[in-house]
Amino acid sequence: MNDAARPLPHGSWLARIIRSVALDLTPLRASRDYRLLFTGQFVSAFGSSMTYVVLPWQMYQLTKSTLYVGLLGLAEFFPMLLLSLAGGALADAVDRRKLILLAECGLALCCLMLVANALLPHPRVGLLFFGAAWAAAFNAIHRPALESLTPRLVAPEHLAAVSALSSLRSFTYVVGPALAGVIAATLGAAFAFSINFATYLLAIVTVVLIRSIPPPDQAARLGFAAIFEGLHYARKRPELLGTYLIDINAMFFAMPIALFPALAENFGHVSVGWFYSVLALGPLLVSLTSGWTAKIERHGLAVIVAVIVWGLAIVGFGSAANVWLALAFLLVAGAADGVSGIFRMTIWNQTIPDRLRGRMASVEMVSYLTGPYLGNAQVGFTASLVGLRTGIACGGVACVAGTALLTVLLPGFLRYHSRTAAARKAG
Repeated sequence: MNDAARPLPHGSWLARIIRSVALDLTPLRASRDYRLLFTGQFVSAFGSSMTYVVLPWQMYQLTKSTLYVGLLGLAEFFPMLLLSLAGGALADAVDRRKLILLAECGLALCCLMLVANALLPHPRVGLLFFGAAWAAAFNAIHRPALESLTPRLVAPEHLAAVSALSSLRSFTYVVGPALAGVIAATLGAAFAFSINFATYLLAIVTVVLIRSIPPPDQAARLGFAAIFEGLHYARKRPELLGTYLIDINAMFFAMPIALFPALAENFGHVSVGWFYSVLALGPLLVSLTSGWTAKIERHGLAVIVAVIVWGLAIVGFGSAANVWLALAFLLVAGAADGVSGIFRMTIWNQTIPDRLRGRMASVEMVSYLTGPYLGNAQVGFTASLVGLRTGIACGGVACVAGTALLTVLLPGFLRYHSRTAAARKAG
């Protein structure tokens, strides 16, 4: 064997560095059910990433309005807000696996409706709004059930690795959008929506193969009391409240995706998929090198730093004079968002009791999606007044300022330390 082909000595410094940053695949090896769930959701995320691009692209092609594209966020926001808390209460009271199946079937039917609309001689703008609202409604059921089921499938010591593996799904948002831009322009929106439908079918099969897991012990009865118990728990936990508010702040002020279709034309008709793909490439690179995250114990501080970097990178993106510099800033922003996501998810998994996981997942979903949905409407409106780049850069500045204010108002989040997680969870 020549020297180039020799494996690295187990104890070499280079081998230790690689092991320290490499993605931990232990949960996939240790749990058959988690492996099935991860595979199905990974594939369906690929299809969803295409719809994520093609729906606003089709809206912009039909209307040539950044405001209309931004209003897709409002169409998604209201059904999400109305159903997410109920979805979380359901996830704590019934079989979470069945809820995931219900939501996957609803999302698949939504894709069929979008296919039918795209095949019309003159696709209806109203049906695009309806499709966005429909998908948001079923996602409000899907996400709490998925996030509360996942920790039941793995050992507690693997939860940090599960957080990183969940972020690995950003790979689909690198490849999917890049393909979606080409497919939409050459084969049409209907073809792209059809791919999403096929991926949901595969996801449904994988969920069917997972063993049935009963509701947690001392499961709450359905009703408003259960919903309010979840809200009260979130309010009294500064570490949880911090993850919610800081993410809403970042996404409301500094989420530029509603402007991607217009920016693609502004930069000389580059593929709109590039912007979506590069924004997702950052979290993917973070996930693939996430071994270091297990050594970080000041999770609240890590989130704060990551969100400040996100805001500064969005300022750079809005100020960039050429497409390559803009893409570089988006890559940095995406990486910062990936770091924030890993530590926010780890805080949730470490501190939330199983009986409350569904309701806390729904609160997290409201926080996670409120910012982007309302932020899309905000940035679309702002850009229509002050221009694309100015609107984006101002949003990044507001994000950094808001993060600084929240850090002062939530000292418990800044001080959060993973060593105290077990005691917090017991409370």
